Amino acid sequence: MVDPLATLPFETFWNWLLLHPNCILRAGTADAVVFDDDDLHWHFAADGALFFVQVIRGKRLLGEVVVDTERVAYAQALGEEREGEFLFELVSESATERTAAYFFVLSHGYDDEEPRGPEHAVH
Repeated sequence: MVDPLATLPFETFWNWLLLHPNCILRAGTADAVVFDDDDLHWHFAADGALFFVQVIRGKRLLGEVVVDTERVAYAQALGEEREGEFLFELVSESATERTAAYFFVLSHGYDDEEPRGPEHAVH
């Protein structure tokens, strides 16, 4: 397990997130949040610097968060927000400002352990 206040390169966090779609409880920005539910699943797609995090029921897209990777300086693990909810922020920085441009809440914290098989990545 990694320090709960660790910063991670965006690619490291993103590649780990791709292995844990069933662990996402919610994702969003300061303006909008997409929530998980039992009959939904998360899907990832990319188009250049834009990464899409979509929540789908059957074949119907219900919501998505579009991550502009050019705005993300790094990811930060903020630890357990509430019992069983671990907050991660994708941080955008400029010369004068630092903001959480996107966030993900997962059912567990970050670990840098390699998955041992499909059953390990599905929680």
